[in-house]
Amino acid sequence: MEQRHLGRTGLRVSRIGLGTLTWGRDTVEHDAADMLKAFWEAGGNLIDTADVYGDGEAEYLLGRLMDGLVPRRDLVISTKAGSVPDPDRRFDGSRGHLLAALDASLTRLGTDHVDVWHVHAYDPDTPLEETLQALDLAVSSGRARYAGVSNFCGWQLAKAATWQLAAPGTRTRLASTQLEYSLLQRGIEREVLPAALDLGIGLLPSSPLGRGVLTGKYRHTVPPDSRAASEHLSLFVEPYLDDTASRIVDAVTTAADGLAVTPLQVALAWVRDRPGVTAPIVGARNAQQLTAALSVEALSLPGEICRALDDVSAPVHRYPDHDWSTL
Repeated sequence: MEQRHLGRTGLRVSRIGLGTLTWGRDTVEHDAADMLKAFWEAGGNLIDTADVYGDGEAEYLLGRLMDGLVPRRDLVISTKAGSVPDPDRRFDGSRGHLLAALDASLTRLGTDHVDVWHVHAYDPDTPLEETLQALDLAVSSGRARYAGVSNFCGWQLAKAATWQLAAPGTRTRLASTQLEYSLLQRGIEREVLPAALDLGIGLLPSSPLGRGVLTGKYRHTVPPDSRAASEHLSLFVEPYLDDTASRIVDAVTTAADGLAVTPLQVALAWVRDRPGVTAPIVGARNAQQLTAALSVEALSLPGEICRALDDVSAPVHRYPDHDWSTL
């Protein structure tokens, strides 16, 4: 699998990453092991997880698998901290919480460092410089090799990155940002993506298949074994089961038929090759699904197909994002 630099760093990662959102909850150890082995054998190295996935079980499971199935040195482990199970405070970006969470992640993963450590979300109740200091301490102590943020909007990302760049050699440059990005969700093109491109921050898109909707599996019905039929994931999928999404999925399916490939391959190739993207993070239920996603490696979409998909899924960007002189 082809590799790319993560942002403006020397770290190289596979251009498709493996997500572990459902590990330890919906994905059992046998299926996780099969996926990790298939991913590694295909040349993948970027594994994305978080301390809250499966209430810590995803990290714990990944740690067990690294112990004997896949060498730790062959993997780039990315994890996140900052989300908390508190209805009154969903995110905790305090230095104390983040560093304690990182230590707990390392214990579950069974390693002395993670390769990329992300703040899971912006915490409006903690000074941003305190949150960022946790990243500096994690890297300077060797517990993390690189640092990034997740789910930061445009001004938050730009402010954080600029703060880190203001003291080169002292503060840790942001290597990456992780947000949802697909043909069904192009909101980051408004401000986040331009900021990331300008600042040299690599984008790791989550839900690149539109929470599974872009595979076409929901065109006519909701499969009983799908996320949309799951008690705890149905609300996650529901926003993309509307008429707008249906038109985009139809266009993806038409493109796939014309290219003799699958809708999954078309949707994943589109986001993988967008400007600023380092590696989409793909979550799969089993090794068969993952192998289908990894088959996109040989596919590059023709320019006319990309333009047609751009048109049918184009978000509405008006003032001040649009060139105001033409309004």
